[in-house]
Amino acid sequence: MTALTEEQRESWNANGYFVVPGFGQPELLQKMIERIEDLARRLDAGEERPDLLVSPENLLAEAATPEGRLSKIFRVMRSEDVFREFATDPRLLDILDAVMGPDIDCFLSQFIFKHPGALGQPWHQDEWYFRMTPPEQVGVWLACTDATPDNGPLWVVPGSHREVVHEDVVNDPRPGANMGYVEIQGADTSQEQQMLMAAGDLLVFHCHLRHRSTDNVSDGMRAAMVYHYSPAETVVNHEFGFNHDWVAVLRDGAPAAVDPTPIPINWG
Repeated sequence: MTALTEEQRESWNANGYFVVPGFGQPELLQKMIERIEDLARRLDAGEERPDLLVSPENLLAEAATPEGRLSKIFRVMRSEDVFREFATDPRLLDILDAVMGPDIDCFLSQFIFKHPGALGQPWHQDEWYFRMTPPEQVGVWLACTDATPDNGPLWVVPGSHREVVHEDVVNDPRPGANMGYVEIQGADTSQEQQMLMAAGDLLVFHCHLRHRSTDNVSDGMRAAMVYHYSPAETVVNHEFGFNHDWVAVLRDGAPAAVDPTPIPINWG
C-alpha cells in the first residue's frame, strides 16, 4: 500500500475506509454539477439515452427543475468525459492499486443528488446489492458540495467491513422511499460516525462497510459523484448487475485505455 499514507493504511485496515481531503478541485466539481444538470434537462426534454439509468426522487416529483426531481443518474462514466477523466485519474488509480491490486475495472458510476426534502438511504452494505466473487469491491465517494449535518451526510460504522453481508434486511418502509432502498435490521450502530466532508474530499470505502445517509433538512443541495471498482475477472451473482457498465481502468498497474465497447458482465 505504498500509495497510501500510514494514517490512511491504518484506517483502511481498522475501519474499512479513509478520507483524502481536497482530492477534487473546485473547477472540477463545478464542471461535474453543470454537466449533470445539463444532462438531466436534456433527458427531461425527451433526449433518448438508453446508455444511462435514471432514478427519480419520489418525494420531489413536483420540483421546479428536472435535476430537482432526480435522485441518481447511473452509468455516466463512459459517455461523459468529465466523469470518465476523474474515474481514470492516475492519482486515484494509484490509491486503488494500493488497496486492490494492479488489475481493476470500474463497474458502476452514479451522480447522486440530494435536494432539500430528499430522503436519506437506510443502513446498508453495498455488497448486499453487488453479490460478487471475490467480494473485494471498493467505493469512492467524491463530495461535489459540502456534506453538512443538515443536508444528509453519510454515517458509517467503523470496522463493519469485517462483517459478513447482513441478510436480515427489509424494504425501506417509508412512504416515498426510493428505488432499491433496503434497511439492515438488528445490527449494532452504537459506534456510528458522521462523515462531514468539504467539497472535494474523497471517501474510499470497502463494500462491506455499513453506512447510511440522513434526510436533507437544509435549504441547499448535497451532491456526490460515486464510483465502484472491482478486481478484473470478478463474477457477478445478483440481478442488480443491470445497472453496471464494466470498464477496464488498470492493467498490470498501468492505466488502461477506455474501450468504447463495454466489458460483458461475468455472470455467475
